[in-house]
Amino acid sequence: MRWTDPEGDVPERPAAPGGGEPAQTSVGPAPEDHGTVRRGPHLPGDGLPVLPELSAVLAAAAGRAHEEPAGGAPALLDAACGYWDRRGLPTAPDHAAAAPGANALLLALTAALGGDVLVPRPCAAWWAPYARLLGRPVFHVPTPAESGGVPDPYALLETVRRIRAEGGDPRLLVLSVADDPTGTVAPPELLHETVEAAAGEGLHLVSDETWRDTLHDPHATVLLSPAEMLPDRVTVVTDLAGALLPPGWPAAIARFPASAAGNGLHARVLDVLTALGARVAAPLAAAAGYALAEPEPVTARRSAAVRLHARLAAAVHATVVAAGATARPPQAGRHLYADLGPLREALGARGVGDAQELEDFLTARLGMPAPGGHRFGDDLLALRVRLSTGPFPGDTDERRTECLTSPDPLELPHVQGALIGLKSVFGDLRDAQRWEPPR
Repeated sequence: MRWTDPEGDVPERPAAPGGGEPAQTSVGPAPEDHGTVRRGPHLPGDGLPVLPELSAVLAAAAGRAHEEPAGGAPALLDAACGYWDRRGLPTAPDHAAAAPGANALLLALTAALGGDVLVPRPCAAWWAPYARLLGRPVFHVPTPAESGGVPDPYALLETVRRIRAEGGDPRLLVLSVADDPTGTVAPPELLHETVEAAAGEGLHLVSDETWRDTLHDPHATVLLSPAEMLPDRVTVVTDLAGALLPPGWPAAIARFPASAAGNGLHARVLDVLTALGARVAAPLAAAAGYALAEPEPVTARRSAAVRLHARLAAAVHATVVAAGATARPPQAGRHLYADLGPLREALGARGVGDAQELEDFLTARLGMPAPGGHRFGDDLLALRVRLSTGPFPGDTDERRTECLTSPDPLELPHVQGALIGLKSVFGDLRDAQRWEPPR
């Protein structure tokens, strides 16, 4: 088996230059009794009621029976261009596309670009399956200690070198500056080094910027798009479920390079979307266009939602760390990524020895989804898990609205109860680990 084989069990790997950790390969298929990663988790939901103004726009457009063009109608593309213009990424409509979800866009991009695909380890659960669906090898590259979403530049160069030495054809790197699953934001200096390394190797970059508008502390967190650094080789993809639309309303946008190569890529992506029939439904296109224009109701709701989930994520992070687990402090989104390796003995006493068993254990104990790290390309034997804040606002629209408007949502009885339940589960593991007899 090749050292960089993207499928199967990971063989013993030689040390990386300088004694560092070598680039890891994809995790192989889980054992038979562990199910399959194809039943992977969705984007973390916001757990909030639908914004009334969005519902009104959708309802008003419900009578539209015509079919939207593949890639999006002019009104939707104009709204997408305005959205990017406000973020310092000037865009023309003929360099933009829309689809019913970011998954359709990534599938089309992967098909259009060809070659092998590189992704960070861990990465969003939906990135790798689309490449494998097309028969493309996927190679995971480790991320540095300070953040997820962007590969370590030296590990990236080493992985590309090895893939080519073994006859592979790396062409596409998918990354995210505001990351799912880790909830972290890559620092600009790391991003710059990785982008330069990718450019030097001739890779095209897809920047998933779904969570860029959910920074917990925008005044203290610097977020840059790779498209600002390398405009001719970066395609930006944004799923509107990150900050603008409810998770169940599938709509996403893509921004292509303004170059001859970008024009060709845009045309090929439109061909794939047309072949798939991947069109945004007309009523949903109207709602997406309204949200992308960012009127006051949309921006106010987004700000309130970000404040709420930032507080919830901080509380969850404090609980996890207090129990002895490790987790990078969340900086964006509605999730964090925890490593329960330090609690392995206590978990082992409860029959938990890998990420799937950890997922089953925490999902049952917490009463909410807790997908294991193997869903995100991590090692099955590593005890890692993504914890989301979406379930904490409650199970009724009344409770969820109360969370948005409360000056101290963590003190609301139903939120406090959910956090106490989380502390109880992790506290039990901490106490059991503390008293675990030596072996």
